[in-house]
Order: sequence, then structure tokens, then C-alpha cells
Amino acid sequence: MSETRLDLKGLKCPLPALKTKKALTRIGPGDLLVVSCTDPMAAIDIPNLVRETGDALEGQNRADGALVFRIRKA
Repeated sequence: MSETRLDLKGLKCPLPALKTKKALTRIGPGDLLVVSCTDPMAAIDIPNLVRETGDALEGQNRADGALVFRIRKA
């Protein structure tokens, strides 16, 4: 299983969710996607996206002024 990091700091809605969705299509089952972004709407958009795709949101926190999401590909 591999880990992919996606830096989306500075992007505004809906780009963080769209780029996260695209990145999820490029990783394999069981892989981890770590997304960092600064858009406050991502706190709503990305968890909703993960629910829709059937993947698992393993964690969500703040680090260095950014929201960080840990998503495990189903």
C-alpha cells in the first residue's frame, strides 16, 4: 500500500473536491491519499465526496493552518 500526498493549498471551492476526486481515481485499492488544503469549505466538501465514492475518511485535522484529510481508497 502506498501513500500519495496532494497539496491543494490556496485553491478555492470546488477545486479541492474535484482534484481529490480525480486523485482517488489514480490510486489503487487500500492506498492512502493525504490531502492538504486551506479552503474552509473543504471541511464539508471532502467528507461528503468520500461518502459518495465509498472510500474511508481515516482522519481529518488541522496542521500548519491547513486542513489535512487522510483518505483510504476502498
